Amino acid sequence: MLRIAVQKSGRLYDESLKLLKECGLHVDNGMDQLKAEVRNFPAEVYFLRNSDIPQYLEDGVVDIAIIGENVLSEKNANVYVLEKLGFSKCRLSIALPKNDEYIGIASLEGKKIATSYPNTLQKYLDEKQVTAEIHLISGSVEIAPNIGLADAICDLVSSGSTLFKNGLEEKDILFRSEACIAVNPTALEEKKDIIDEILFRVQSVLKARDHRYILFNIPNKQIKTVGKMLPVLKSPTVLPLLDEGWSSMHSVIHVDDFWKVIRGLKEHGAQGILVIPVENMVI
Repeated sequence: MLRIAVQKSGRLYDESLKLLKECGLHVDNGMDQLKAEVRNFPAEVYFLRNSDIPQYLEDGVVDIAIIGENVLSEKNANVYVLEKLGFSKCRLSIALPKNDEYIGIASLEGKKIATSYPNTLQKYLDEKQVTAEIHLISGSVEIAPNIGLADAICDLVSSGSTLFKNGLEEKDILFRSEACIAVNPTALEEKKDIIDEILFRVQSVLKARDHRYILFNIPNKQIKTVGKMLPVLKSPTVLPLLDEGWSSMHSVIHVDDFWKVIRGLKEHGAQGILVIPVENMVI
């Protein structure tokens, strides 16, 4: 039985359950449940406080977890990161009031910095050989400079809108973080087969999210030219149409290439272009 930890509430909760569902795991998670069985897979899901997950993972209470890299860094957990998941992206940054002079991290020498990430911040300051006074705050870090508690803050930043609303400006990025799958080292050995199966499914889902299936009609004389334009896995599928001189082409493209490819197809006479999401992708 594989024991999977996810955040019981917060920004990772919904995305974590969505990922498990897309991987074919049916989780019966009723209201306020701390543990739920997966109906169609030998696993159970533990709903835990985000800050507790690294310790439970390190101690072997759970085998794998969906968690932010920032939490693993702060707790300095002895675990392995198996896969980055591409969601809940953020950065841990230093921010100061907009009008304060800042010429680099040395500007914080002797200053007071408010943060919820004291260990990560202290490590960074040590690396930069800067001495500052760290004030630990568990929430609403961004108000600290406005009430005179600190000269600067070190906090997670996503869009930067919260900093803007509080008259702060991002100055330095300590590191970038996103959700990941972390695993207990012992579990990785003892439950390798089932963990490999989960990882295989996750990678298939993540790859599908970055691709789209397209099909379109194209004059036969343009097939070779268009075929060279398509960044496909191997080669596009070509099927003859009832109308003479025309064929239907099917392919898979990366979302980053989407508009460039669509424009190129139109320029070479493609018609009836359909774009379909890809649910899973196994290479």
